[in-house]
Amino acid sequence: MSLAGTSVSLLAAVATAAIILAISTIWLVLTDPVGMADALTQGQVTPLVKELASVILTALQGLLRYL
Repeated sequence: MSLAGTSVSLLAAVATAAIILAISTIWLVLTDPVGMADALTQGQVTPLVKELASVILTALQGLLRYL
């Protein structure tokens, strides 16, 4: 595999991860706005990361059940 092919594959993986993170963040803002606002005003990112991980895990479990 050439360097160009590897670069495109790496870019696609990074873009996919960024899209998943963006969609999960939007989902959290829509479903738990108070929790998101509290986490942001307190300056704590741990609750935000835990919730994002939970949303992503739930989505992956649903996808695997579907397949």
